Amino acid sequence: MGEIRNAERTRSLILQAAREEFFEKGYTGARIESIAKRAGINKQLIYHYFKGKDQLINETIEDFLTSLPSGNFKLPESPVDIAAFRLKVNQEHLLEFLKFTAWEAIDVLPENVNGEELRHKMLQSYNEDMRSKQAQGLVPLELDPALITLMMSSLTVYPLLYGNVTRMITGHTPEEPEFQEKWGQFLRLISERMFKMDS
Repeated sequence: MGEIRNAERTRSLILQAAREEFFEKGYTGARIESIAKRAGINKQLIYHYFKGKDQLINETIEDFLTSLPSGNFKLPESPVDIAAFRLKVNQEHLLEFLKFTAWEAIDVLPENVNGEELRHKMLQSYNEDMRSKQAQGLVPLELDPALITLMMSSLTVYPLLYGNVTRMITGHTPEEPEFQEKWGQFLRLISERMFKMDS
């Protein structure tokens, strides 16, 4: 029993260290040696638990995404509240992971090494939610659910990831409560206009 617990603890240590390394340096910049050092273990021990870097990043992302408190991710009933809600979730739960996704824009990744299946499922659930809201008469039928999801992703990720651009444009950093409040209100305002149904 003790061996199983030790194995689970070691695996967990490796995944935590890998998360820090991958999220900070991206796939290409991350090194197995650095992950071992962060975990305080021998590099060979990582290969005992994981076949290599590809398996390690997939399991790291899966471990991170499945560890998130799912109750905090239930989309609001009103489409008007979704963008502001997603901004808050990104700020409070996903910021480090989103920084990792920015590395994907410049990294050349082998196929299927970024938890794509799980991420695809999550993003598609946003499309399904919008389709459901269209069926309920809450979202105009002429708006493509996938394009709404893409737009909301852009509006709720870009200002957080590109803090210098946000500061140069608005005079505020994404961390400032004043910016967060103003941007959240702005997202609600444009959502009200976008989702306004003709009576």
